[in-house]
Amino acid sequence: MPRRRLKLSEQVPVSTGRDASVCGLCERQVAQTSRHHLVPREEGGRYGPTVHLCQPCHSSVHRFLSNRELARRYATVEALRGAEELQTYLSWIRRQRVERISNRRARR
Repeated sequence: MPRRRLKLSEQVPVSTGRDASVCGLCERQVAQTSRHHLVPREEGGRYGPTVHLCQPCHSSVHRFLSNRELARRYATVEALRGAEELQTYLSWIRRQRVERISNRRARR
C-alpha cells in the first residue's frame, strides 16, 4: 500500500538542531544548539535518543562526565539534569544571558 503524502498544513517541522531555540539542559532561549547523544556513540548510542544542547552546556557535560558515566548513569535528560557534578554549573548558567560563553575543556 503506498504511503499517503501529507499536505503542507499537516507536515510536522523537522528540527535540524541549528534552529532549535531552547537548550534541553539549562532550558535557556539560545540562538543555536547542537545534538547530544544521551548514550555516547562510542558506548553504543549511535541510533539512540538525542537532545539539543547549547554550546556551553554541551561542552560542560563532556568536561564533567565521562562517556561511560553518561551511558550508564545519565541516559535520560532528567537524569542528566539531576547529575550532582553539574548542579553548580547549572545554577550558574541559568542566570547568564549571553549564549557565547567561553567554556573551554580542560587542557590535558
